Amino acid sequence: MQQPGVDDLVHDHVFLGQDHDRNTRRVLCVVALTLAMMVGEIVAGLLFNSMALLADGFHMATHAGALAVAAVAYLLARRYAGERRFTFGTGKIGDLAGFASALVLGLVAIGIAAESLLRLIDPRPVAFGEATAIAVLGLLVNLMSAALLGPDHHHRHDHDTHDHGTADHRHDNNLRSAYVHVLADALTSVLAIAALLGGRFLGWTWLDPAMGLVGAAVIAVWAWSLMRAASAVLLDIADPQVEAEIRELVGDEEDARIVDLHLWRVGPAGYAAIVSVAGGSAEGIRRRLRPVHEIVHLTVEARAAVPQPPAA
Repeated sequence: MQQPGVDDLVHDHVFLGQDHDRNTRRVLCVVALTLAMMVGEIVAGLLFNSMALLADGFHMATHAGALAVAAVAYLLARRYAGERRFTFGTGKIGDLAGFASALVLGLVAIGIAAESLLRLIDPRPVAFGEATAIAVLGLLVNLMSAALLGPDHHHRHDHDTHDHGTADHRHDNNLRSAYVHVLADALTSVLAIAALLGGRFLGWTWLDPAMGLVGAAVIAVWAWSLMRAASAVLLDIADPQVEAEIRELVGDEEDARIVDLHLWRVGPAGYAAIVSVAGGSAEGIRRRLRPVHEIVHLTVEARAAVPQPPAA
């Protein structure tokens, strides 16, 4: 039997996900749509004196910025994917971009909330009809963007035998954050439309700045959620389900037990793991862990089993 050469054992550290380039194009298309609508809503909000419309426009501006950062993250991750100085590849660039955009979103939410409070104290006349038309157009653009970024199932029929009931482990967090951006933007568009219709037909002029406050709250909640998700990856927080599966499979190996385990995400393509076991063989542990398809970079340390003292 021919032994493998050194070249056969060398592997790359590109963990970008199979749809990386396609997702880049999708995000760039949505950036163009969002920028065009952002300009329209902000100009219309200033002309028609609508705080809800301005809030939706600035909210869309934050999304345009976040989507642009997501697109740049895709491009940088691809450009530097093969560089050896990135020890575990460039898969976390998207998570770093998401964390940065979450910080910016939090600041924008504070600004919109402050302006809305000022409008509640000092109301201004609003051109409800014109502002409503712009808000409806913004909602349509948001729905188009959501359709571009939404999950597709044309090649998602996984044959894994250990599906945890969700595709989160194989999902692109960068794309998911962009998708949530446009969904949140669609929600604020709906709020703006409701506020403008209420002001026009019911005379509830206070509803316009009130919806500005609601929009600010939506942005703040989304920013906090994104910050938590991105920081979990950046801080190498392990997935408890994958960790439990590793422990279960290794525990089935005769005379082997885990003495140390490190598990962390290296990008949308999956996790890296260092498994230190007492007893068993490295090859046997690797064979046991093959069903865990989330692991794309595995290191096994096999140590001699420590004899247990006889029972008294």
